[in-house]
Amino acid sequence: MKAFVTGATGFVGSHLVDRLLSMNYEVFCLKRKTSNLQWLVGKNVNLVEGDLFDNHVLENVIKKVDFVFHVAGVVKSKNKDGFFKGNVEATKNLIEIANKVNPNLKRFVYISSLAACGPNPDDKPLTEDYIPRPVTTYGISKRAAEKEILKFRDKLPVTIVRPPAIYGPRDAEILIYFQTYKKGLNSIIGFDKKYLSLVYVEDFVTGIILAAKSEIKSGSIFFISDDGEYNWNEIGEVTSKLLNKKSFKIRIPHFVVYTVGSFAQMFSIFSKNAATLNIEKCFDITRKKWVCSNEKAKSELGFRPEYNLERGFKKTIEWYKENKWL
Repeated sequence: MKAFVTGATGFVGSHLVDRLLSMNYEVFCLKRKTSNLQWLVGKNVNLVEGDLFDNHVLENVIKKVDFVFHVAGVVKSKNKDGFFKGNVEATKNLIEIANKVNPNLKRFVYISSLAACGPNPDDKPLTEDYIPRPVTTYGISKRAAEKEILKFRDKLPVTIVRPPAIYGPRDAEILIYFQTYKKGLNSIIGFDKKYLSLVYVEDFVTGIILAAKSEIKSGSIFFISDDGEYNWNEIGEVTSKLLNKKSFKIRIPHFVVYTVGSFAQMFSIFSKNAATLNIEKCFDITRKKWVCSNEKAKSELGFRPEYNLERGFKKTIEWYKENKWL
């Protein structure tokens, strides 16, 4: 079997590549000239130089593979155009090429996000029947990309997977949380309990593979998460246990979060990089619940997460320490 992976040089994509190689797939990895290949060095992969708008390059590789895994996407941008070009236009181009050159493709799997749905309107976990109401430009662009995929559900076998926050080895985002905690500070946003779903990267990759290999209806959408619904007090307790470290808990009022976000967004105007924290991100992280249900993935894909929060955090922290990140 042959698979083409976009975003293969990144956190999730590189773990997916490792799993496909372990399954004896021939793997083709899209890379730009500026891509960091640290997670692909020494691995038996076919590097394809180009981007998601290099049609000749894309046509040549897609026409000879069995599966396309579209992992690449834009999570930070200084403007709306950046999100829509990187998430919507790129996805539209890729699915159109797949339909043009490989109508016998076994499966096109698109990696979307819980952000495409938005936060929970009530205390119930979101299911795939929920009508999406994204609240950020990122989420709106991911939902728009989903719609581009779904236009082809009667022409190609397509599947969409929506993860919540993903963590694990190689992830530089949650590393900041652990580094801060190790220094003795546990920052919690707001004074109410906030809940979120999580998924360890190896479990998420399992969900991606099941979405590609299972005999399911084209156009199916699945949330892939672990079984938990976590608040930040619980996350802090698990972190304290694993790091063997007590920390000072500080609650940050929402208005302070928005103030910091406003300044960060303003100063990013003078930088070539987009701000990690901006007004939209402030709105995002001050919502009460970002929780989804994995019941459909369990019933239709046979998905069974192997990692709960403690086990996943333990593996992640061990990797950080072994690689001297923490």
